[in-house]
Amino acid sequence: MRIVNESQAEAWNGYEGRHWAEHHERYDAVNAGFNPFILDAARIGKEDRVLDLGCGNGQLTRVAARRARSATGIDLSAPMLARARERAAAEGVENVSFEQGDAQVHPFPAGGFEVAVSRFGIMFFADPVAAFRNVRRALAADGRLAFVCMTSLKDTDLGTLFAAMSEFLPPPTGPDGHGPLSFSDPGHIREVLESAGFRDVTSTRVEADQRWGRDAQDATAFLAGWGPVQYNLGLIEPAAAEKAREALGRAVERFERPEGVVTKGTGWLVTARR
Repeated sequence: MRIVNESQAEAWNGYEGRHWAEHHERYDAVNAGFNPFILDAARIGKEDRVLDLGCGNGQLTRVAARRARSATGIDLSAPMLARARERAAAEGVENVSFEQGDAQVHPFPAGGFEVAVSRFGIMFFADPVAAFRNVRRALAADGRLAFVCMTSLKDTDLGTLFAAMSEFLPPPTGPDGHGPLSFSDPGHIREVLESAGFRDVTSTRVEADQRWGRDAQDATAFLAGWGPVQYNLGLIEPAAAEKAREALGRAVERFERPEGVVTKGTGWLVTARR
């Protein structure tokens, strides 16, 4: 297996990947509301072969497989791929497979898929243009691409939660632009995809409810354990880390409802053609 994105491979096969695998139901509760946007935009037919980029625990892959001839999920994370295979077997989804690899350089079969999709799994490539060139090569003639990525945190509920900790923690995307917000600008998205050879690129802002926990205490503990937060908490003094958690808890309380802690999530729904 060839990997060029070594730092991401280390994270997703370490704490970050284990946390997502262990809490797969929680992460799906956060992100599943975006599935319908992706699936509707992808227009998956019963004879289509689907590629899910950065598939993680594989929920979107399994849902896509039920509409398609087959679905293949690819991810760097061995812990999450193990969970994805487990869930596919438990749900009886037989036309699905999962591969460990770096989608930027993975030897996909040329023209092997009609559709490529992703749910927040395409923001971490070391070289996005090279990665999408490789994805384009994997698509059949006039193949379709549909994914959701993060918007800017400005004026969003998630931004409110991060802002509460800003006195103590750095923003989730560093100065080099890599990280979860690396695709938050539609102009940059278009530039990358067109440079990779895609056409008819569109970006549409979409919203979905995201459920973080059964109450404020539960949601705060989960959010503090989320990879980007947990990592940065470990870089500061324990007293400052505790103050950051307290600030996060106060912010979370604003979103507590009878059914749990729910925020309004935002994303860019991006579509393009080969």
